[in-house]
Amino acid sequence: MPLAFAAGAGVGVLGGMIGLGGAEFRLPLLITLFGFAALQAVIVNKALSLVVVLTALPARLAAVPWPALTPHWDVVANLLAGSLAGAWAGATWATRMRSATLYRVLAVLLVLIAAALLANHVGPLRPLNLATPLVAAAGTVAGFGIGVVAAIMGVAGGELLIPTIVLLYGTDIKTAGSLSLAVSLPTMLVAFARYSRDGSFTVMRRHTRLLVTLAGGSIAGAVLGGLLLDAVPAAVLVPGLAALLALSAVKVWRHATVTHEG
Repeated sequence: MPLAFAAGAGVGVLGGMIGLGGAEFRLPLLITLFGFAALQAVIVNKALSLVVVLTALPARLAAVPWPALTPHWDVVANLLAGSLAGAWAGATWATRMRSATLYRVLAVLLVLIAAALLANHVGPLRPLNLATPLVAAAGTVAGFGIGVVAAIMGVAGGELLIPTIVLLYGTDIKTAGSLSLAVSLPTMLVAFARYSRDGSFTVMRRHTRLLVTLAGGSIAGAVLGGLLLDAVPAAVLVPGLAALLALSAVKVWRHATVTHEG
């Protein structure tokens, strides 16, 4: 339990320092440190991500209240039109994949998230200024893809949602962060509902104490990470975290080889 709390807190600190939930860093730990099988790790990660997002909502609403978000309801609706379907499809595919295949998919997605993390911090994002019909179509397609990735990895998807919202809809980064939570929450609930129909979902009951401890550590770490937001320059922090994700991807990929040989 102390190890679980420390691991959860470490993930929370990393996520809090870059303004994300940290699920990307938690997933490799669930596989390599705690020994969960690929699908079980995804389900546990999804549950913990849901807890972190629910905890983050009040803080975000204090910074960006509902009246500031309601004019952007069409952005949320547009992305949800794709992300809800994507979440269900992604969770379905994950439950049907062979374990070795899922490990490889997770490894590739970790590299994708590392690339997205770097891209978000290279420079200011500029809106694409597309015509309204194109924005609607692109939003639905992007939402579907993000829903698939979020479901398969068990993450909230903020690192993909936030730049998408800024690029397609031209909102400021602060508002985009809150809108991403409004999209993430129902998307995560859909994926969670789909996973609940799979036999691997029993991992939630078998490891309740571990999950509660990890969640407690993650929440405490996220608060601390937020306080340490300016402690490490982004020019140092972001490349380091991207490298950490890439290293984690290698370790997860190796699990696929071991599983296949086994």
